Amino acid sequence: MPTFVLALNLKDDPRVIAEYVEHHRKVWPEVLAGIRRAGAEDIKIYLNGRHLFMLMTGPEGFDPDTAFADYQRDPVVQRWEALMQTLQEQLPGSPHGRWWTPLRKIFDLAET
Repeated sequence: MPTFVLALNLKDDPRVIAEYVEHHRKVWPEVLAGIRRAGAEDIKIYLNGRHLFMLMTGPEGFDPDTAFADYQRDPVVQRWEALMQTLQEQLPGSPHGRWWTPLRKIFDLAET
């Protein structure tokens, strides 16, 4: 099962961080449905300070860049993403418009 790890920063403001966490306690149903339609099998987001780390799994051959193309065109998803982007900051060096930045695996205990 392919696993993807991505990172993103939140704005450095405790109120913004709390708001982001609260939004993710009640993600809009249309957003959840869109994620499932895209084929993601599981998504987990972890928070450390203002740093977010997402672990996403999908079926064999799953490619998030292509799988989420229809998801990104949904008007409700676009409103959700616009709202989230008011709370987020791209990682330094991220390509323009790329909010969640893929992290490169450099160690895997199971592979040793």
